[in-house]
Formats: sequence, structure tokens, C-alpha cells
Amino acid sequence: MTTRHKKNRKKRGHVSAGHGRVGKHRKHPSGRGNAGGQHHHRINFDKYHPGYFGKVGMRYFHKTKNQYHCPVVNLDKLWQLVSEQTRINYKDAKPDGKVPVIDVTKAGYFKVLGKGLLPKQPVIVKAKFFSAGAEKKIKAVGGTCVLTA
Repeated sequence: MTTRHKKNRKKRGHVSAGHGRVGKHRKHPSGRGNAGGQHHHRINFDKYHPGYFGKVGMRYFHKTKNQYHCPVVNLDKLWQLVSEQTRINYKDAKPDGKVPVIDVTKAGYFKVLGKGLLPKQPVIVKAKFFSAGAEKKIKAVGGTCVLTA
């Protein structure tokens, strides 16, 4: 903003420029930034930012995230991992005949979870892990769950 548009132009000639004579406009009277959170600003921190100070939980030194890498896919997204053509081709497949195989590990998922509904057609699902609900729903439509390493 240019100088001629600043509010201070209006205050020219008025001694304290709106900051009062008694209190005086000093640089940082209560400290800069978050200073005094445990001292003179404690009430504000306790009231509006509870839990700001202190620790929580247990420390884990050198946590390697690879061990916990487990991307999940729900049953309602399962058929999107194969082409629509595959689903149409095996539309009237029998559980003891040829059925499509959906390998979720090829798509980058490790675990199959049970949210959503499956179309009423048998399917073989390969994954590292299955939730109990997912396994139940896959078996209910005549499919099987195959565990892979």
C-alpha cells in the first residue's frame, strides 16, 4: 500500500497517534510470539490451547515405518482393480467353475477391509491380510480368500 493511503496520514499532528499518552506504544511489552506461555500468558494458553505444553505417549527410538506399511482397500472398491470387461465376462460364473482372480497386492494394497457390498458373483481375492468382515462377505457371494506372503 502506498504511503498516501495509510491510516497514519490522518493521525499526523496528533501527538500519540492513537496509542495514548499514559500507556505509551512500546515495542514488545509482553514478549515476542508465544513468549510467556507458562508465565504471564498462562491463562490464555490454558483456556484456548489446552494440552499445548508437555508430552504424550511413549517414545519409539529409530522407528522404521516399513514394518507398519499396510495400505488397505475396501470391498466396495475391489472390482475397480480389474477391468469392467472382466466382471461382465464372469457375470454368470459358478463357484465351482472358472472365476475371476483379483490380486490386490498387484494394485499396491495389502489388506482387504469389509466396507460396502459385493456383487453377487464368486471371486477369488488374493491379499496378505483380510479383516473378518471382508472374509465373511467374500465367502457369502461364493468367493474365496487366498493369503499371499
